[in-house]
Amino acid sequence: MTTQDTQGPAAPTPWPELSSAPVLRPGDDAAADGVTVTGPRRIWAGPLDVEALAVGSVREAARAAAALADRRGAPRWVSLDSRHVAAAFDDFRHLRVAGRAPEAWAPLSTFYPAADGWVRVHANYPHHRRALLTALGLPPDDDGARAAVAEAVAALPAHTVETRVRAAGGVAAALRTPAQWRAHEQGRLVADLPLVDLARTDAPGRAPAPTDGPPLAGVRVLDLTRVLAGPTATRLLGALGADVLRIDPPDNPELLDQHLDTGFAKRSAVADLTDPVTRHRVDELLAGADVLVTGYRPGALAGLGLDAEAVLARRPGLVVAELSAWGPTGPWGHERGFDSIVQVATGIASVYGTGEGHPGEQRPGREGPAWRPGALPVQALDFATGYLVGAAVMRMLAGRADHGGGVARVALARVAAELLGLGAPPGEGPAGPPAGA
Repeated sequence: MTTQDTQGPAAPTPWPELSSAPVLRPGDDAAADGVTVTGPRRIWAGPLDVEALAVGSVREAARAAAALADRRGAPRWVSLDSRHVAAAFDDFRHLRVAGRAPEAWAPLSTFYPAADGWVRVHANYPHHRRALLTALGLPPDDDGARAAVAEAVAALPAHTVETRVRAAGGVAAALRTPAQWRAHEQGRLVADLPLVDLARTDAPGRAPAPTDGPPLAGVRVLDLTRVLAGPTATRLLGALGADVLRIDPPDNPELLDQHLDTGFAKRSAVADLTDPVTRHRVDELLAGADVLVTGYRPGALAGLGLDAEAVLARRPGLVVAELSAWGPTGPWGHERGFDSIVQVATGIASVYGTGEGHPGEQRPGREGPAWRPGALPVQALDFATGYLVGAAVMRMLAGRADHGGGVARVALARVAAELLGLGAPPGEGPAGPPAGA
């Protein structure tokens, strides 16, 4: 996003509002009128309006940043270009590490045909890879396991694979259609969630001090997130002036390329939160923080007293943001999940399927490519979640003096429902490449 001291381009492109708008913006928010969007309406080909989700989430973050800057005495107009937004949502493709392109997917992280449908697994992290192989009865140190995984999955029903892999501590999802997900208990629970769920403490909080610097100058953020959505949120906060410290566990470090991609504008450290001495130091850091962002499964930090309820009981003026894959409750509330896996479970991968026939159909003697599931052109669920979390944090900071601290919760599965609800994009895209492509 580009911040300007004068009003931006006079010919904004019409974009739909996300359902987060009533939650994130008060009715008298003048900053909403100070964000203009230009650039092509279509960027990617495909059946869903990914552009509207991408631009909508970044626009909410831009509006929140403008509102916070206004509250701190430095009003700004903000201009967004849809091509820049698209490039940000595809940033991994633009990253180079010592001259090489980053590694996005491990060999086992892909779709596999099952006996009655399709399954996608996520095995980028070594411990998830071991869990996958163990669940399928394969040697956990097999370096050439892809063919063996395919054979094992092909012999089992898709939902059996999903259940076994998850029970072993791995990450997998059986392919569902949008209708099947809406009928699923977790799908029904997620559908009832707001896109961004805000809960305030209403305890007196510290007003943001005046500044002529960036909107988040002087704000301290403790970052307990991993993978992509959470680190994207905290990277945004750092880019807007916050002092961000990310803490990772020593036993399961972040993937290097991913850590570098989301590590701009922040510092990082490794700490074992179960060690009493280290935990005391983390508590000291938290005592001086304005914001805590967590990205672990719901309940995972409760035993350490780092869940929102416990932290806000000690620090009611703190701003807390919690991200999850499937939402805070329900039968899948504590399950692991990633953008690619959420796409499969919620039906997005089915919508993006290609080829002839339908999932599980056998095609002996028939010509043409068999049907297989697809994926979004970018990991839009992760990025949109990250920008919405950033927007929620900035909104709560701007209103902390009046409403105290609180917690914002965003789930990837709810963002998926938002995308599916946006429907088909307009026009015949793609209209043009992202900036820098």
